[in-house]
Amino acid sequence: MATAARNDVREPAGRPAKYRFPPGFQRNLLWFALRKFRPANPILLFQHLARDYGDIAHYKIGWHHIVFLNHPDYIREVLVVQNDNFIKERTVQRTKMLLGEGMITSESAQHRTQRLVAQPAFHRQRISEYANTMVEEAARMRDSWRDAEERDIAIDMMHLTLNVVAQTLFATDLRGEVDELADAINRIMGLYNFLVMLPAAEWLVHVRPPGLAAFVRARKRIDAVVYRMIAAHRQRHSEGGSLLDLMLAASPDKSAVSEQSLRDQVITIFLAGYETVANALSWTWYLLSQNPECERLFHEEIDRELQGRLPTFNDVPRLRYVEMVLAESMRLYPPAWAMGRYARADFQLGDFFLPAKTTVLMSQFVTHRDARFFPDPLRFDPERFTPEARSRRTKLTYFPFGAGVRQCIGESFASMEGVLLLTTLAQKWKLRLVPGHRVEPEPLITLRPKYGMRMQVEARNQSKASRSADEQLCHRGA
Repeated sequence: MATAARNDVREPAGRPAKYRFPPGFQRNLLWFALRKFRPANPILLFQHLARDYGDIAHYKIGWHHIVFLNHPDYIREVLVVQNDNFIKERTVQRTKMLLGEGMITSESAQHRTQRLVAQPAFHRQRISEYANTMVEEAARMRDSWRDAEERDIAIDMMHLTLNVVAQTLFATDLRGEVDELADAINRIMGLYNFLVMLPAAEWLVHVRPPGLAAFVRARKRIDAVVYRMIAAHRQRHSEGGSLLDLMLAASPDKSAVSEQSLRDQVITIFLAGYETVANALSWTWYLLSQNPECERLFHEEIDRELQGRLPTFNDVPRLRYVEMVLAESMRLYPPAWAMGRYARADFQLGDFFLPAKTTVLMSQFVTHRDARFFPDPLRFDPERFTPEARSRRTKLTYFPFGAGVRQCIGESFASMEGVLLLTTLAQKWKLRLVPGHRVEPEPLITLRPKYGMRMQVEARNQSKASRSADEQLCHRGA
């Protein structure tokens, strides 16, 4: 088991002697955090804790005990070994205001049932059937771009993955509603930190102060699209194998409770399925634009393996460097940048014994950038993800999709989608960051580029003569 960087362990006054807390802030963090850290960017706090207190750190907000973990042994203990003792923590519970009791927020038997219903939609055979749709959508987008135009690639990737998820998992064409839906989701994302920090937000949503009124309006717009999608599917009496078909089969009655449950499940997988992949793609285009040699190898593999034709499902195993580029992008900018659990009962972590109701936090963003696990961690280096390098690395030093029984059900879907979309777009285009455009990660529900990702589209056939990157190394791009 990992050891903490400091040994100044103290037992807070008023607690039973049996509890043994890790090192950390001796004063309540509330005032300290407001003075030293921007509340909107908890990554700064997590980095401070890992740097000053090591693998496990303790602090309090009010009367709540919080422990931050930054070592795979501790992370595995919570997510895998002692999983039954933990439920999702407060910030995830707050997302119920949008997601309801979907697969991300539900617990115990309800979660297991939802996962069991959805599982067949993510089997290998079904995923292979989605590949053509993914490529068709990417080809449609790439053919709409024009040489030298400037685009917000973050928005483009959102629209692309939204259409892919709608057509593959939910057998629905949302192209006519994509702008409306994306706008509503963006409005909610912009309110995320406000909702997390606002006391009693679940109750105040019924009073609708200004910020929450905007949230309610955006949620209604999303609900309207989701309910129309469900109603249209029922009207067609579809008996296919899409995820929506499976969900409808598991919810045969149309009672208010059943309809609400169906809505929660649809919206959870819908949002999770497109938002995370879109962010991963946006960060990947940025990192490729900053690392010419990696970009050259990326394009060379695509050209060599495909010879100008569109990719298929069978090509994915051969596009190894593309997969490595995507994996390294998710190391530096993991879409799921942090996760947390809430202890049901007292529990042991290494030398420390902690009380029930402790919140346990861990951050992919911080662990993925730890030099112990990834030397020269800020360097963009896809070679970290060769099969040999993966086999040498300790598990849960890299966990972009989580771990344990709640590991992302769509991991294989997302990985294949990312490879196929990148490949299809890159056959025709390079993307260049617009000079002066500010790039900064914003930790909301997912890790978004705070100012979008303004990039210039460059036709590849016009750039071949100007290539001079053969001798360059992948430089610092994070």
